[in-house]
Amino acid sequence: MSMPPDDRSFRREMAAAYRSGWHFIDLVSAVPEGDEPLTVTLFGEPILVVRDEEDGVRAYRALRRPRGAPQPVRCAIRYGMVFVNLDQRDHHPVETELLTATPRSA
Repeated sequence: MSMPPDDRSFRREMAAAYRSGWHFIDLVSAVPEGDEPLTVTLFGEPILVVRDEEDGVRAYRALRRPRGAPQPVRCAIRYGMVFVNLDQRDHHPVETELLTATPRSA
């Protein structure tokens, strides 16, 4: 009989397996206009998705920090869907020509 993992092992596995990579949040049309954010929980972390002044979409971790603002996370829009990447190690500039893609059904 196997023992359930302790809390520390579980958190380490969650960080390694699920936080790296891009994760679907919602459709762009679900992000409200104006100052109201779309609030979702991803792997136990609250994420705020907002529109900026140019009608772009941005995402932030809504962590409670003393004297700190929400931490920005990478956010991408593909085919009208919002994706975020929570992995801090993966935050590096990406060439825009690498991001263009054609749907497989095309």
